[in-house]
Amino acid sequence: MNATIRAAVRQGLAIDARMVGFRHGFDGVIDANYVELAARSVGGILDQGGTFLGTGRSRRFATEEGQGIALDQLIALDIDHLVVIGGDGSMRGAHVLHTQGFPAIGVPGTIDNDLWGTEATIGFDTCLNTILDAVSKLRDTASAHDRVFVVEVMGRESGELAANAALGGGADFVVVPEAPEERSLAAEHVSYDHWRGKLHTIIVVAEGCCRAADVAADLAEAAHGHEVRYSVLGHIQRGGHPSARDRILGARMGAAAVEALAEGASGVMIGLQAESMERVPLADVVTNKKAFDRGLLDLVKTLAL
Repeated sequence: MNATIRAAVRQGLAIDARMVGFRHGFDGVIDANYVELAARSVGGILDQGGTFLGTGRSRRFATEEGQGIALDQLIALDIDHLVVIGGDGSMRGAHVLHTQGFPAIGVPGTIDNDLWGTEATIGFDTCLNTILDAVSKLRDTASAHDRVFVVEVMGRESGELAANAALGGGADFVVVPEAPEERSLAAEHVSYDHWRGKLHTIIVVAEGCCRAADVAADLAEAAHGHEVRYSVLGHIQRGGHPSARDRILGARMGAAAVEALAEGASGVMIGLQAESMERVPLADVVTNKKAFDRGLLDLVKTLAL
């Protein structure tokens, strides 16, 4: 997200706007916890993970009272527009501000890549590359010891990370929230792999549909003769230097958000569509669910031959 903040700040300064950053999301707005941002304030942050402003879910902003306080603070601080970066909750917050008459634009930032109206969200590619690195290393030991490895990745309600990690990491099987029934086929797939002479099997599961430990226990009982291990990647997926893809995407989206506000736009999210920056109505973003491409699951199986 730092690339997005940097781009938004410098794009705003280029049109002589005063730029400030609120710390820790909407709580920062409610508490008037902000910092004035100049060109040098956002220097040297492109390769830093996370966001130097901090982030967090705000329970207070979820209430009408909290929203009212936030609006009062924005007016008192002489803030005219707001760029909101984040996932579903952040887009809903930006939509609330817009419906109450305050100009706000959303920028999609979530590792889950599950927001409607954009082909990619900031953070997804960096997280995916972290997972791929881990899967590659696990495959080395799995192959050397003729083991089955179950790898648990993030994704409470979305299988985007798991499916793409399985495809990009050469995994043999994947289980996602959108297709939980696949779990029952895992043991059969492991047996088939070893019958064909494969030296290892890598199964990727999204945390929202099942736990790696449970799947490994099932496999140990059903797939006799195969040593089974599991690995939960956890919060390591959320850190690290942002990828080139995320830096570029963040920069484009941040600049596009400020340009949109300068042109009088509000109540939209900047989305990536066919490599172009598009303005997608927030009302649509928060009421629609991004479709999951189940074809990815079949492709993983096909390429695991």
